Amino acid sequence: MFYKDERLALFIDGSNLYAAAKSLGFDIDYKLLRQEFARRGKMVRAFYYTALLENDEYSPIRPLVDWLHYNGFSMVTKPAKEYTDSQGRRKVKGNMDIELTVDAMELAPRIDHVVLFSGDGDFRPLIESLQRQGVRVSVVSTIRSQPPMIADELRRQADNFIELDELREVIGRPPREQQAERNFEVAGSK
Repeated sequence: MFYKDERLALFIDGSNLYAAAKSLGFDIDYKLLRQEFARRGKMVRAFYYTALLENDEYSPIRPLVDWLHYNGFSMVTKPAKEYTDSQGRRKVKGNMDIELTVDAMELAPRIDHVVLFSGDGDFRPLIESLQRQGVRVSVVSTIRSQPPMIADELRRQADNFIELDELREVIGRPPREQQAERNFEVAGSK
């Protein structure tokens, strides 16, 4: 479903892709992800969207954000909002749907194919609009997790659905916890 001469842009909903990969038991290697899709077409942009907790001393996502920024990804971040729900639990909210949608609509006249890494059904109208402008849309998410991480209406609207689990061998690596255990086992056996 990819053509070598088509101009291609990646739109990565960071928290959604992270949750989908985690549900499948692997981490994403973003260098390999970018290489894989650059191989499939002419990469115009690779966007990554995430909210950041600005008031924390250390954010676990900050090293990833910095690495992506230095390695060819267009980073779109905003401060996450913290609040306490009705049960007194601390919650964090940081939805990036509007930012992703605006960027995709602005870039649409200059691209042929959008690859959306998200299963969020709220993106169905965006896909529909991009298609009316002649842009093909592939969605990357998973139906193999329990529950599935992709909304049915999003999958139906897309021109192409790419099962994230089928990309595991190409863009995946073991989760950090498993890597640490494996490194310990290798070091212990010497």
